[in-house]
Amino acid sequence: MVSEAQIAAFVRDGFVRVSVAVPRPTVEACVDVIWDRLAERGVLRTDRSSWSAPVVRIDCPDAGTDGEPFAAAGTSPALWEAYDQLIGPDRWWRRQGVGGTVPVRFPSAEDPGDTGWHVESSFPVGDAWHTNVRSRDRGLLALFLFTDVGPDDAPTRVRVGSHVDAARVLARRGDEGFEGAELGPLVQRASANRPLAQVTGAAGDVYLCHPFLVHAASWPHRGTTPRIMAQPGVALLGSFPLADRDGAYPVEAAILDAIGTQAAEAPTT
Repeated sequence: MVSEAQIAAFVRDGFVRVSVAVPRPTVEACVDVIWDRLAERGVLRTDRSSWSAPVVRIDCPDAGTDGEPFAAAGTSPALWEAYDQLIGPDRWWRRQGVGGTVPVRFPSAEDPGDTGWHVESSFPVGDAWHTNVRSRDRGLLALFLFTDVGPDDAPTRVRVGSHVDAARVLARRGDEGFEGAELGPLVQRASANRPLAQVTGAAGDVYLCHPFLVHAASWPHRGTTPRIMAQPGVALLGSFPLADRDGAYPVEAAILDAIGTQAAEAPTT
């Protein structure tokens, strides 16, 4: 459960941390599976010389024995209750696992090539992925910390309150939305003056982020151990209607608050 104060902070800042959302034994079992998958690519847990790439991505297992700890993590009662509180009961898809990919970031000064500011895309249009102001198909972005993450461990960066700026950009194109490559520079510029925060914490913590939160990977990784974090979307069943502020849950309410007061317009070119 998230408290009333945390909900208010989520609407204002665009994210909330659920501490110890996943029990440590479950996290450790997930990490063991991830290292097994890395070993299949020649990246070994006990051989630092094999950590040659700054980032390696692993698909979250969702079946068989390997998928069992991820099913336990993804169905954490603390998270499901928080999803109900933030998105609304019966508004999100109850995935029986974590899903998405796990970018494993290794200690390295090399540019990983994926550190641009962006908002996650959520639905396909032809061969491209789009985001629209109703947040079609996406209720939240969840960041599962599978390792302890400190300031030196390439923590994800977020722009505090930037979901407001992104909502105002998206509102200018309605249901059509923007393709990801076009949207990235717009939300980067619109949120440029927002303060920064880092996604740090203990293994088992999960950050629940508004789908419009502007965020980016960081580098270099100055720590000594790999950072392992899953980053699935929590699927929304449909789109937010954006019609009734009084009846809206926090994710939708934050969008309505933003587009109802167009205090600043984002550039479109």
